[in-house]
Amino acid sequence: MTTRIALIRHGQTDWNLSGRMQGRTDVPLNAAGRAQARGLAEELARQEPWTAVVTSPLERALETAEILAQGLGLAVEVCDGLVERSFGAAEGLSHGAAVEKWPSRQYPSMEGHGAVARRGVHALDRIADRYANGRAIAVTHGSFIRHVLAEITELPSDDVPRPLNISVSEVERDESHRWHVRTISGQAFQPDRDGPRDSALGAHSE
Repeated sequence: MTTRIALIRHGQTDWNLSGRMQGRTDVPLNAAGRAQARGLAEELARQEPWTAVVTSPLERALETAEILAQGLGLAVEVCDGLVERSFGAAEGLSHGAAVEKWPSRQYPSMEGHGAVARRGVHALDRIADRYANGRAIAVTHGSFIRHVLAEITELPSDDVPRPLNISVSEVERDESHRWHVRTISGQAFQPDRDGPRDSALGAHSE
């Protein structure tokens, strides 16, 4: 029994446009972000039926999920485990300004790499348990997605392409409860070319 989950990064925000680090700061979608979500909803509606729409509680993800769910005729379920990584004291700064202030990129009160990955995989397991053998949508965030994909593929997170707004990456849990990456931002993942083969959860941590 396999379960597939589409990891969707939320639509655009004004902070995305200005290059500011959002993290747990609750920034809403802008008009372009809402239009992106409506466009993706139309695309998803043309695919095989979806079972559920699950989302991070942050407004930019929640609003994206609501637009998608409306287009698919589904309800929205909030999962706190899908929330974005906290960037601590760096939130609100541009990436360049944050690195200039903290060259090690260890921002005060930031959630660690390994913690994000473990939390993310646990959230996906909960969704897969609830919607076993289904096709669920999980609306979440860029850093969250990168760390989850890195955990599954055993690639360094810096080697995972940064998900663009409204991009879709697909993962699948097989009958042995092993996770596999099918696509990253819409591109097929090829383990032999892109990195180590998919591994059992828990085999890699930071």
